Amino acid sequence: MEISLEGKVALVTGAGPNIGSGIALALARYGAKVACNDIDPAAAKTAVDRIERNGGTAIAVPGDVTDEEQVTGYIARVLEEFGQIDILVNNAALLGGKGVLDESTEFFDRAVRVAALGHFLNTKHVGRHMAERGIRGSIVAISSSNGWSGSAGVIAYAFHKGGVNNFVRAAAMDLAPYGIRVNSFTPTAPTPDNPELIKERGAGGVLDRPRAHGIGGETGDEEWRRPSRWTGQRAPLVPMGTTGTPTDIGHCVAWMCSDYARLITGCDFVVDGGARAKNFAYAPAPASDLAGPLPLIPLDVTGELDRELA
Repeated sequence: MEISLEGKVALVTGAGPNIGSGIALALARYGAKVACNDIDPAAAKTAVDRIERNGGTAIAVPGDVTDEEQVTGYIARVLEEFGQIDILVNNAALLGGKGVLDESTEFFDRAVRVAALGHFLNTKHVGRHMAERGIRGSIVAISSSNGWSGSAGVIAYAFHKGGVNNFVRAAAMDLAPYGIRVNSFTPTAPTPDNPELIKERGAGGVLDRPRAHGIGGETGDEEWRRPSRWTGQRAPLVPMGTTGTPTDIGHCVAWMCSDYARLITGCDFVVDGGARAKNFAYAPAPASDLAGPLPLIPLDVTGELDRELA
């Protein structure tokens, strides 16, 4: 089975340096022309540069996913440049935050708005474009393990990722009559593999450098406070020893958007080495004792920089 997205055009929101960039690169490497959106124009341009270094075709379409005028504006720019949109990846989101006792109203509101309006506005307007033109396209929403199970310290993130999961199922029902498929992909703390991000932050991810408070911020210091998570030394509880990289995510999303997945809609896909499937009481062996997965099939093949940073 040789996946090809030749002739297709993709729009990826939140195409920042980690997951968004990895998905955008994958779609381009499998043959799609890609429009990279981010609220930060520099981040969108960097994603485009990475695609072009790897022989793909891409444009930057910066804009705020919560502003309907900006959303319709960058969609129009994609249509002007490429003529159509066959694939939409809703990735824009705010990571981090704090727990329910400490989160601010302002951050909670912004985080939920980015996810809610970002998914709604992009799906609505790209979906209308597809339906009007008879394009039986693919829409993918990026969820999170935090949308399926609870984790302390990220109440806004958990709230909006949980909402994403049912948005996908409902949108899949709305768009099924048009042959448009809507699915979600659930990452679990992937290890960055973008050479530029590794150069900036160093190799490894949260499994290698666990944070005392998880992905959330600090808690208060009142005397009545109780700890919400384990902070001692403990091996990551992943059955295969690794949750993968954005490249692993990209391979799966590209397949989800291909014609081989023509009847798959309203579903969630997970690439995480078994992390989500694990029973809470099951403690896997340390990664050093495991066989691990097969070698990664790379997508970023820019050469020396990759080897220098490996």
